[in-house]
Amino acid sequence: MRNQRKIGVILSYVSQFVHIISGILYTPIMLRLLGQNEYGLYQLVYSVVSYLSLLSLGFSSSYMKFYAQIKKEQNEERLESFNGMFLSIFLVIGIICLICGNVMVINIKNIFGNGLSSQEYETAKFLMFLMVINLAMTFPCSVFDSIMAANEQFFFQKLIVVLQNLLNPFITLPLLILGYGSVAMVMVTTGLTVAKMMVSIWYCVKKLHARFAFRNFDFRLLKTMWLFTSLIFINMIVDQINWSVDKFLLGRLTGTAIVAVYGVGAQINTLYLELSISVSNVFIPRVNHIVVNSNSDRELTLLFTKVGRIQFMILSFILSGFILFGKFFIHLWAGEGYEQSYYVSIALMLPVTVPLIQNIGIEIQRAKNMHKARSIVYFFIAIGNIFLSIPFILKLGALGAALGTSISLIIGNVIFMNWYYDAKIHLDIIYFWKQIIRIIPSFMIPIIISIVLSYMFPIHNLRLWIIQGVIYVILFVSFLWIWGMNEDERNIIRNLLKK
Repeated sequence: MRNQRKIGVILSYVSQFVHIISGILYTPIMLRLLGQNEYGLYQLVYSVVSYLSLLSLGFSSSYMKFYAQIKKEQNEERLESFNGMFLSIFLVIGIICLICGNVMVINIKNIFGNGLSSQEYETAKFLMFLMVINLAMTFPCSVFDSIMAANEQFFFQKLIVVLQNLLNPFITLPLLILGYGSVAMVMVTTGLTVAKMMVSIWYCVKKLHARFAFRNFDFRLLKTMWLFTSLIFINMIVDQINWSVDKFLLGRLTGTAIVAVYGVGAQINTLYLELSISVSNVFIPRVNHIVVNSNSDRELTLLFTKVGRIQFMILSFILSGFILFGKFFIHLWAGEGYEQSYYVSIALMLPVTVPLIQNIGIEIQRAKNMHKARSIVYFFIAIGNIFLSIPFILKLGALGAALGTSISLIIGNVIFMNWYYDAKIHLDIIYFWKQIIRIIPSFMIPIIISIVLSYMFPIHNLRLWIIQGVIYVILFVSFLWIWGMNEDERNIIRNLLKK
């Protein structure tokens, strides 16, 4: 299982690397083939349809907590009934998603108001229909993803994601060149979702021997799960508001072109988010195992800190590199008209870095069933985000939307959560930050050198950008290895290189 976790972490980064590289190569071509308005329309429709993901009510997050408890009992019959109950729930949710989605398609003009042209409304209607079908299929598919994760079969699970990230641009690009536009993008995504679901079902049934009994459902357990997941559901609403409402407000108050500018900045932030979340997900079974068997605060603190340090090293490298070299990258990547996307990205990435390196703490809260306070506080802060963003959007456009979200993240995810981890969850947050701060001096020198170089030789062409970027990477990695990493972290790298 430990090897599976290591492989899972490696493949998570491979998946993200593939996703980032394909995005870097594919996105600029896609932006130019679609045009700013159609890309903005795609982002706008996606932001609205994504609200239907709330129909899962947080049940998928509860699977591993209750799986760990039932697995400990070694009652196969109860486990089969548990799997059957979960699959039944998500099949019903998928059907409800289709019904709600069709209602949205019919009332699309009421949703978007007067922000779109008549042609854009027709395209948006078809895009929404396809996205709803795609989303509806992800609900039952999430059951099989949960089974693989609960059994710590990360190699196969992450391998599917790697292949999905590889195939998406390769299949979509020829269709875009042929002129099929954003509709082709959604159709390819839907096709890959179907393929992923079929492969996941096969692996769970044939290789993991997962069984589903659609009888003797434990409705008492279902009630307990609902009490647990209702708070996760609030967290989902919060995340949906924070990461989707900006596009919706921009679409209503400005237009699709401004949504596209925000969408490019938000896409970079999304890659940044996924890089951290995909790694912390690998440790969810480990967290539940500790809580169920020992509930040791010391052991949880050490895991929290260990994962946090690794994530901080990676994220600080990405964030500092983007701040130093991102402006030219945006110009090169997205083209003219997306200059403000650079500032949107930074406004979103800076405050989210703290909760990203503490992502494993969310799973610790859930495993301890102590996520109620976070859910309630985050909900009110997310509502505040809406009221903050509206005047900022009217004054600053895309950047204003990002600033509203940024302020709410600092209040909730940084200030409140660090107090809550220490005071209520009993994680040693002072120890955590001491270990994080020890890393910071190792990358200050590379940053200073890069700032001096960019001042002496301003980046105005691809050659200078590559040269200064390579120098920064070499300096950052070297100083991090010598000063930033501890011996255990160096050994992890050595072992990976040996393998």
